[in-house]
Amino acid sequence: MRQPIIAGNWKMHLGRVDEALAFVRRIRHPLNEIEGIERVLCPPFSVLAAVAEVLLPTNISLGAQTMHWEERGAHTGEISPAMLEGLCKYVILGHSERRATESMAESDTAINRKVHSAMSHGLNPIICVGENLQQNEAGETHAFVVKQVRAALEGLTAEQAKKCVIAYEPIWAIGTGKAATPADVNRTIGLTVRGAIVELLGEEVAQAVRVQYGGSVNVENIATFMAMPEVDGALVGGASLKPDFVELVRRAKNF
Repeated sequence: MRQPIIAGNWKMHLGRVDEALAFVRRIRHPLNEIEGIERVLCPPFSVLAAVAEVLLPTNISLGAQTMHWEERGAHTGEISPAMLEGLCKYVILGHSERRATESMAESDTAINRKVHSAMSHGLNPIICVGENLQQNEAGETHAFVVKQVRAALEGLTAEQAKKCVIAYEPIWAIGTGKAATPADVNRTIGLTVRGAIVELLGEEVAQAVRVQYGGSVNVENIATFMAMPEVDGALVGGASLKPDFVELVRRAKNF
């Protein structure tokens, strides 16, 4: 059985220490009491260390929102895996906002380098994949997402791949309030995401890797996604910035 996992991606919000700690102190106790589901908070870099300290007495995991693949070097403004090692358990890699943004334009090759670097530093990657609206409407979802999954996991051992989490996030559903249907998500995760892993690393690995859904997930719709057998959790954006994130996790836990 795959343990469900809900990760809250704060993006560029709650980046001041005072506001981040006020929020975490408000939710940590009720969030920590929810058993049977892994809970991950992914704050901005500016508050990672402060949040880590507040989470120490809990079983809530900490994640970073990205990282460079190099351990050190002349990379102004970047965060290395060595800086995150021992501080975070997870790191989000390949989010569409970084793949598609002109100033970042992260390629499949770059994501793969980051995945390998993260693994070598004891960090578990949450690897984001997903198609845009044009690709979806053109029937290109399967081919595009297979390509992303295969590229991200290329060169990993079976044991390394099992530690990864895949977040299927159709780009057209992120932050738009328009979520994909649970049935479509279930089909894409089962046939496309797990299918790509089967081709690359075999059925056992494909059934072990946890796959989340992300895209306008909220308290009202989380249960419909978690009821799908292929969905192992969610990567939550805006809804993770509110106190009712606890209720979202509680509803996800029931499946």
